[in-house]
Amino acid sequence: MFAQPNRRDTHQHKERVVIEGVKHIVAVASGKGGVGKSTVAVNLALAMAAEGYRTGILDADIYGPSQAQMLGVAEGVRPQQAGENRFTPLEAHGLQAMSMAFMVDTREPMVWRGPMVAGAFQQLLTQTAWDNLDVLFIDMPPGTGDIQLTLAQKVPVDGAVIVTTPQDIALLDARKGIEMFRKVNVPVLGVVENMSLHVCTQCGHAEPIFGEGGGERISAEYETRLLGRLPLALSIREQVDGGRPTVVADPDGDVTATFRAMARQIAEQVEGQQADDGPSISFSD
Repeated sequence: MFAQPNRRDTHQHKERVVIEGVKHIVAVASGKGGVGKSTVAVNLALAMAAEGYRTGILDADIYGPSQAQMLGVAEGVRPQQAGENRFTPLEAHGLQAMSMAFMVDTREPMVWRGPMVAGAFQQLLTQTAWDNLDVLFIDMPPGTGDIQLTLAQKVPVDGAVIVTTPQDIALLDARKGIEMFRKVNVPVLGVVENMSLHVCTQCGHAEPIFGEGGGERISAEYETRLLGRLPLALSIREQVDGGRPTVVADPDGDVTATFRAMARQIAEQVEGQQADDGPSISFSD
């Protein structure tokens, strides 16, 4: 399991708030919408839980939260209060989860300006009574706006995962996401290439609809790793829409195996950062 990190008081971290009940935080981000980031985020969290870690997920998309539906949480289910100004996260498929969708009617638009959105995100993160999590995944909204800046400045993030498709337009925006995290000294743990290949369910023909090799090229360009490739598959979409993401719906399938392999790589890197955080002392006879 993850060890509790030693948060050193560097200039970069002076104003950052250690999140009670959370040992490590991993942001799942993309430079643009429509690349399947939320689907990847929830399946990575479920895969990490399947690997034996206490795992949570925070839906940071205030304007368009989607994790409630993806996790099968019924409309109107609300978190219980846990003391003054704190809430207990909901449990879904073994994950601790929090989302704006648990607080408001999801049919109502959030007509808020940037500072209000950033404040709501910070409240969801810090006022949730997370229960001894090894890792908390944050499903970031697309882009590089107020929430991303708040996360980088206020939260001790251990690393970021960038989700993209192989398409050149998506890669342009993925580069912006990587550059943003690098500028604020958040390690990029790797790239997930989503929708990399479509296999026809009728004839079995495989076709790279969005191009080939994009994830590998951007990983090499930024000297990070390609965590894995995921297919463009009807089943993945149907499973998250139905509230049972692939890792839950098909635990022995090939896609789940890919997600679990990616989760192991993320755990390995975060644990490696902890090992490098300072000298260890041991005693022997």
